[in-house]
Amino acid sequence: MYAIVEVAGFQYRVEPDAVISVPRMKNKVGDEVVLGQVMLLSDGQNVKVGRPFIEGARVTGVVVSHKRDKKIIVFKFKRRKGYRKKTGHRQDLTEIRVASIEGK
Repeated sequence: MYAIVEVAGFQYRVEPDAVISVPRMKNKVGDEVVLGQVMLLSDGQNVKVGRPFIEGARVTGVVVSHKRDKKIIVFKFKRRKGYRKKTGHRQDLTEIRVASIEGK
């Protein structure tokens, strides 16, 4: 069984007991999280597609940790002008362990 859910504008394929990294949430470690924007639901035999979401379907999970992603380098330059700029970025993430997938 799996589902496609939308969290903060990103889509994730989730299964029970899977751990996903989503953009930082305000929930504390150990809190239960309900992801209600389920776009697709499959039990292996049947596939249910939402338009855009499936009514009554939800994915529940538990916040495992808060962390930061690896650094990406942003480098800008203009040739022959002496302009060079190097910066980096690390995204704040929340790890969620999927507990159950419920759907009608």
